[in-house]
Amino acid sequence: MSTERSSARAVWALRDFRLFCALGFITAMIQQSQAVAVGWDIYERTGSALALGWVGLAQFIPTLLAFLPAGQLADRHDRRFVMIAGQLALAAASAGLAFSAYAGTGAGPIYVFLALMGIAQAFNRPARDALLPQLMPPALLANAIALNSSIFQVAWMGGPAFAGVVIAATGSATTVYTLNLLLAVLAIALALAIAPQPAQASERPAPTLGELFAGVNHVWHTRLVLGVLSVDLLAVLFGGVSALLPIFAKDVLGVGPTGLGWLSSAQAMGAFLMGLAQSLWKHPGSHAGRAFLFAVAGYGAAMAVFGLSQWFWLSFLALLAAGALDNISVVLRQTTLQLNTPDALRGRVSAVNRVFVDASSQLGGLRSGVVTALTSPVVTVVAGGLMTAGVVLAAAKLFPEIRRLERLGAPRDGKTG
Repeated sequence: MSTERSSARAVWALRDFRLFCALGFITAMIQQSQAVAVGWDIYERTGSALALGWVGLAQFIPTLLAFLPAGQLADRHDRRFVMIAGQLALAAASAGLAFSAYAGTGAGPIYVFLALMGIAQAFNRPARDALLPQLMPPALLANAIALNSSIFQVAWMGGPAFAGVVIAATGSATTVYTLNLLLAVLAIALALAIAPQPAQASERPAPTLGELFAGVNHVWHTRLVLGVLSVDLLAVLFGGVSALLPIFAKDVLGVGPTGLGWLSSAQAMGAFLMGLAQSLWKHPGSHAGRAFLFAVAGYGAAMAVFGLSQWFWLSFLALLAAGALDNISVVLRQTTLQLNTPDALRGRVSAVNRVFVDASSQLGGLRSGVVTALTSPVVTVVAGGLMTAGVVLAAAKLFPEIRRLERLGAPRDGKTG
């Protein structure tokens, strides 16, 4: 245990890592509190499950359009400034949402500002993901990812709960949006405080088409990376419930905006506890492949329990367990991705990773909205959980590289021809 604690202390002793974690914490606070505020705002204005589903699509389309140039910028320029550009767009989106809520406009302008948020995250996330390995010795990377994940999850707990309390107290999402504008400004200051890192080949001429698609090519030809990204995408696409939480809070469980805040925080609480535990493990990647598959299957089972539950606390505990299991898969996925990617490609590969992540959560929200409009929220969630288990069974056969992965250690190419 002393070795495990010393690893965690060595990670936390790095000043730039602490600034990096603070930046990630604030960004996650904005993202999560904004998600709850927008969900409640739209459902209050429309009463439509399908309207909630469009939230994900409004953010995903800009991400899909912007991820190639965003990844290229992160590999050719100082990644801090790419993140700052994303934070400026996030601040503008928060200001627009605040005005829309204050003026009482229809739902249409909300989707416009959500699209701007999608652009902001498309540039912010790949640069942030690619920056972390530059700040950390390879031997400490898995511990750093786990510790950063725990801190990130604190925001995922606090953001939704904060939004729920503020909405309940004020009767409007305006205050949440306004505070997020101020947080985006603070995030810019933190990014500037991180020591400059070497820009990747910024002196070269304009990128070729091959360079632009180099991240896609790397993921496609690295079977291990392609496998873990695909499993994670399909699991959240089918098993995610975030878009439906306003319906469960209001119509199924009858707990209102405060209960919505707690339900929205539950997965983050479970992820925080699991991430903290993993940051203290000497070898957080032990038996990595099997742990990844079992974690994803358990995530699907927990979501099915949530869908069947009629009691608030059982629903809360099911989401708590889902968050803990999801964190295991996230840490293993992120560490596998970073250890199997050269630094010169990390921005572009991280951009591809973020397309997978956003496709799973945001298109998953659209799927949830459409299926719920045709059936019911309970059917949508239970069927999604069962389909997630099916994804794991298929992946175990299609990607034997995942099953064979025993330990996350030295980088490997993962290619199988």
